Amino acid sequence: MDTASNGWLLRLHPRDQVAVALRELNPGLQLVLEDRPLRIRQRIPPGHKVALEPVRSGQLVHKYGQVIGQATQAIEPGDWVHVHNLSAGQRPRHYQPCVQVPPEPQPLQGYTFRGFRRPDGRVGTRNYIAVISSVNCSASVSRYIAQRFDRHVLARWPQVDGVIALTHKGGCGLQHAGPDHQQLVRVLVGFARHPNVAAYVLVGLGCETASLEYLIHQGQLVQLGGSPPVVNMQQLGGTVAAVEQGVRAVAELLPRANQCQREEVPAAELVLGTQCGGSDANSGITANPALGHAADLLVAAGGTVLLAETPEIYGAEHLLVRRAISPQVAQRLLDRIAWWERYVGMFGAQLDNNPSAGNKAGGLTTIYEKSLGAVAKGGTTALKDVILYAEPVRSRGLVFMDSPGYDPVSITGLVASGANVIAFTTGRGSCFGCKPVPSFKIASNTQVFERMNQDMDFNAGVVLAGRDVKEVGREIFLHLLQVASGRKTKSEQHAVGEEEFAPWSLGPVL
Repeated sequence: MDTASNGWLLRLHPRDQVAVALRELNPGLQLVLEDRPLRIRQRIPPGHKVALEPVRSGQLVHKYGQVIGQATQAIEPGDWVHVHNLSAGQRPRHYQPCVQVPPEPQPLQGYTFRGFRRPDGRVGTRNYIAVISSVNCSASVSRYIAQRFDRHVLARWPQVDGVIALTHKGGCGLQHAGPDHQQLVRVLVGFARHPNVAAYVLVGLGCETASLEYLIHQGQLVQLGGSPPVVNMQQLGGTVAAVEQGVRAVAELLPRANQCQREEVPAAELVLGTQCGGSDANSGITANPALGHAADLLVAAGGTVLLAETPEIYGAEHLLVRRAISPQVAQRLLDRIAWWERYVGMFGAQLDNNPSAGNKAGGLTTIYEKSLGAVAKGGTTALKDVILYAEPVRSRGLVFMDSPGYDPVSITGLVASGANVIAFTTGRGSCFGCKPVPSFKIASNTQVFERMNQDMDFNAGVVLAGRDVKEVGREIFLHLLQVASGRKTKSEQHAVGEEEFAPWSLGPVL
């Protein structure tokens, strides 16, 4: 970004007709930016936009040098620019696949973390046993099983991070072998096979559409050369017997899981899932670009970075298309955008119904503005692949995974695809966790970092005080290696992360 600032305002690109308020601006305040006098005409909250030049009604408005919307009325210099005078409107779509594919980064060597090397060669950053429910009808039993292994019991097994129950609201009332069923299978198999899961037990009612037999067969699930432990509530005679059977199964798995030991592995074994939630206008200026630089460093080290949230790249997808490694990869991304436009249209909605109320309070006006800030967290390297929700990662480097923007659903897919660390940027404040994977939360501004210090892991707001974005990004990269080596994040300290397991359901419910 070619920025200009006077301590009050930040202009991100010479093409922009707006600047970002770095502090509250009151009517009558006289400022100068780039030798241009500016008189503030309305109160403008921090993070919100102020007009630098006249804008006609219907004219396209730029931020980051890109279109963020269309003026719905005439705007004068010094005016507050927000939902009352700016809407998404119609944006030009000029896709140019593969015209700006960056060269491979200079290899970054010598960076490592201490992880759990699994038999298939992948590396975990944590060591859990999972109790996986096939259907909501077995959710309570799954939770009762996991609750029997509290911290007092697990004190005997110091290498085991915990026994977690992965429960959800679906598993039945869906088309057998249909898209929803196949997607749920991908999620459950992705968690069962996840490198952060040393072993697992499957729990079902017995008559659900998403049967355990189908899951095991389709997912080719095996443990130690045989079928995984299965708890069938109906066959066993109900809740009590199922819980006891599950407890015995977990108890038998604990000694083996406890034998796993951390070892030094290259940073290339890291699969970083990126997510932004509770965003504000600072997110696209501080936290997301800084995380993007950390992502670039990881790719240079041979690792993998997952970008997701398809509705939150809408309006910025052309930037990723330009960086696609091949026309086929570019088309796969555009196909997902077209699918989403059809999908939301079935419900009478539009993709520009996003941002949320909290996003708007933080200064984000349109989905295009939000998306342009959101894509920054994926960094600047070539887009190597586009995969479906919860589909296993098959390429190193930057990969896009199709998902909703809703944090629990998106991150569930990222973990199922293989992310072994999550970096989560937030401007309004998020308390998210995602067992069995650590979630490292990055605040976009110092006020949120200080107010929510018990939940924030890192303050990217220092960028607003003058710190270099790349320098801050390098710090994030080093912190992520420490987290991957076992340092607990704030959400892990609070034991947050089981309720947030939320597979994406496409519908309909039958």
